[in-house]
Amino acid sequence: MFDLRKKVSNNLVNLSGWTTTRKIIVIESDDWGSLRMPNTETYNALLNDGIPVNKSPYCQFDNLCSIQDLEMLFGVLKNHKDSQGNHPMITANVVVANPDFSKIKNAHFSEYYYETIATTFENFFPTANPLNLWKEGYHEQLFFPQFHGREHVNVPFWLNLLKNNDSVFIRAFEHHCWGISTDVYNKYPKSVQASFDYNHESELTFMKESLVDGLDIFENLFGYRSESFTPNNYIWPEQLNEVLSQNGITSMQGMKYQLLPKPIGTVKREKVRRFNGQLLGQNKTLLQMVRNVQFEPSLLSEPEKNGVVNDCLSQIQTAFFWKKPAIISMHRINFCGTLHEENRNENLIKLNQLLIEVKKRWPDVEFLDSVTLSKIIKETP
Repeated sequence: MFDLRKKVSNNLVNLSGWTTTRKIIVIESDDWGSLRMPNTETYNALLNDGIPVNKSPYCQFDNLCSIQDLEMLFGVLKNHKDSQGNHPMITANVVVANPDFSKIKNAHFSEYYYETIATTFENFFPTANPLNLWKEGYHEQLFFPQFHGREHVNVPFWLNLLKNNDSVFIRAFEHHCWGISTDVYNKYPKSVQASFDYNHESELTFMKESLVDGLDIFENLFGYRSESFTPNNYIWPEQLNEVLSQNGITSMQGMKYQLLPKPIGTVKREKVRRFNGQLLGQNKTLLQMVRNVQFEPSLLSEPEKNGVVNDCLSQIQTAFFWKKPAIISMHRINFCGTLHEENRNENLIKLNQLLIEVKKRWPDVEFLDSVTLSKIIKETP
């Protein structure tokens, strides 16, 4: 029954939207730059305090990718080329800042302060900065940073929890950690990770300012404006669409449903169906792109991991059957080895196997990034 449900779901996500006979594959990878679990010592300390961080794969595995992590990932990508001679490229969706814990503490949680990821990387990797390798990967067309938000934390919600002395979030804060997800601690109906989820309209002002600021920081870091965007946790208020359009964003990545914020008094969170090629915004210029393939071995149980390559290939086959590009969700967590080397090593073996099979089954495959795909969709509606 479960396999039948998966097959039905895989077909349904491909029914609507833009079509093409080209065998296009795009890899979209979220969370780059975000400091989720700082180190093994923090993980063990929180676990010893009775906070069940072992329930969350993100708390177990997700961290800033090191030079070694990136070199091994880029090595796998360089081993493969498509029919045009292009390597697979990671569209890396980046948050450009992390909380500045010292300044927030000194302000008694009444004000928010951040540091850019340039500072975060300098602090964590003083001798071998992975941010430099990001830029090398960009020039080698292996790694294409795009915008994922200024930070991956819902600042108004988080500060309120800290001001109210929530024991779990205070303890995490003491270890310079905020990423306590609802699978670890489900006291609240929303996630501290969802930057654009709000309860009161007044919070929209903060979100708007963070978007504009974050996009400017992105340009300062990478030397170009981001053209695509995917919201944290896929939760997004449609009231902010125009902010994106006014600041250079031309396309939105995400899943088949856009989740809407859940204001106070709302019984159930609403969701809006999305499909490839859909145009939103006041001037209908914000193009929607939908992920229809999953390659997320770090989020699976051990038995499920054994079938992840075949499952991914099956989803790609379904996308191509319906004449859709295969847009693969592949979060950063799958490439992190800082906390657990075996997580990175095993997943890169699987990624290599996947790419070998892709080229074998579809010799005319084309590896593209999200921005290039969005331009193709707009040019051939």
